[in-house]
Amino acid sequence: MKAVDARALINDIEGHLLLTAARREGRAAAERFTAPLHWLTDGQREELERRFEREYLTLARDSWRRSTERAGELRGEYEARYRGLRRRLLAGWLVACAALTAAGVLFLRLTGNMSL
Repeated sequence: MKAVDARALINDIEGHLLLTAARREGRAAAERFTAPLHWLTDGQREELERRFEREYLTLARDSWRRSTERAGELRGEYEARYRGLRRRLLAGWLVACAALTAAGVLFLRLTGNMSL
């Protein structure tokens, strides 16, 4: 199995586990919501719980989608900043090398050990 296939499989499993946990949470929240509503018939209670769970999952998916979008935005920002830092570090390193080389040449000229 390729690393890409393995990662995709892991992502799928994580997604299913996350969805299962959200469904379980939605059901529990729906049951807590309908518990004090004693006047509901069993059918009404089940319908209300189904609707509540469906809405809970919709909200969870929207939240996940927004989190994913924001994570992508942050990744782009951090990558751009990293590239800028890397460019500045390289430029600084090149300037330092040029300065050291110039200092070395100047030193050798001043000491008479080099003739250009």
